[in-house]
Amino acid sequence: MQRREFLKASAGLAAVASSGPIILGAEDKAGSKKPTVGTESHLYECQHNWGELPADYAWQTTHNVALDSEGLVYITHQGVGKQMDTVLVFDAKGKFVRSFGKEFYGGGHGIEIRKEGSDEFCYLSNTWTPELKLMKTTLKGEKIWSKNRPECKEYEDPKKPYNPTNICFTDDGGFIVGDGYGSNYLMIYDKDAKLTKTFAGSGNKLGQCVTPHGQWIDARVKDKLVLVVCDRANHRLQRFDLTGKAISATEADKVVLFPAHAKTRGEVLLVPDLYARVSLFGKDDKVLAHLGDDSEWLKKVQKENIRAKPKEWVDGKFVHPHDAAFDKDGNIFVVEWVSTGRVTLLKKVI
Repeated sequence: MQRREFLKASAGLAAVASSGPIILGAEDKAGSKKPTVGTESHLYECQHNWGELPADYAWQTTHNVALDSEGLVYITHQGVGKQMDTVLVFDAKGKFVRSFGKEFYGGGHGIEIRKEGSDEFCYLSNTWTPELKLMKTTLKGEKIWSKNRPECKEYEDPKKPYNPTNICFTDDGGFIVGDGYGSNYLMIYDKDAKLTKTFAGSGNKLGQCVTPHGQWIDARVKDKLVLVVCDRANHRLQRFDLTGKAISATEADKVVLFPAHAKTRGEVLLVPDLYARVSLFGKDDKVLAHLGDDSEWLKKVQKENIRAKPKEWVDGKFVHPHDAAFDKDGNIFVVEWVSTGRVTLLKKVI
């Protein structure tokens, strides 16, 4: 995300109503306790600055996170300022395992992992790179295929921007791409990575988007799969059927504020919200918990641009959650759109 986009969106945001999170242990002067955020039924211990970076690496604008079947954690960052690999891999305890992706320098953004047969693969969306916009690799970064601009009428004009932000998977082996920083379309690809449909596009009507930054197949109702789209600059979630037909949209700023991505686990929908919180929803968009939610803190984050001022960050609070993912035990990894990068492990307590 570019700073001007965030500031423009922030300018129109009224005070956010919030009862605030439960924060336990923050008064421990010895620092032996971690702050715990959430509600009585959804409590998490915050372990900020998770992961041990090698001496010659530094986070620069962390963006997305995904886990493989062995529990290894894959994190993308832009890496601006130093020609670094943009995908770093850690074990479940935060020990560095390997890295790859120098070719995505400056554009490391979306990552998801899928098992296909006996093998697993990374699907990457590299927003700001001039080419290699989409790429499928092995878990060690070996290229399977890459794609640039979509070949369809919506992108025939070479001046029309194309900067994909995220990918999600469909049950038939295909995937869906969101052009979140480009022209606001979503694209359906089949199992052979062939483009079959383009839908949405710019606007604020039902079925249109402004910054469709992340999307996910919501399979919590087994006989009614839907595509949840984080229509970020419209401050809402939209739902589509799997053909791209719009079903519904939440009211702006009522359910989500500035949603960045979505994931599901069991009955829970996880939404990292760039406006300083991570949200958990049950069915019918019922709020289970807004982790880190605090209206006064959000005002400070928006007014003072503290994404580049880590000394002003507060334990138990988020600055700009950009992506999040569950592990097999229900813990949550959160990565934030801050210039120094930050990874937080939310360790499930209840």
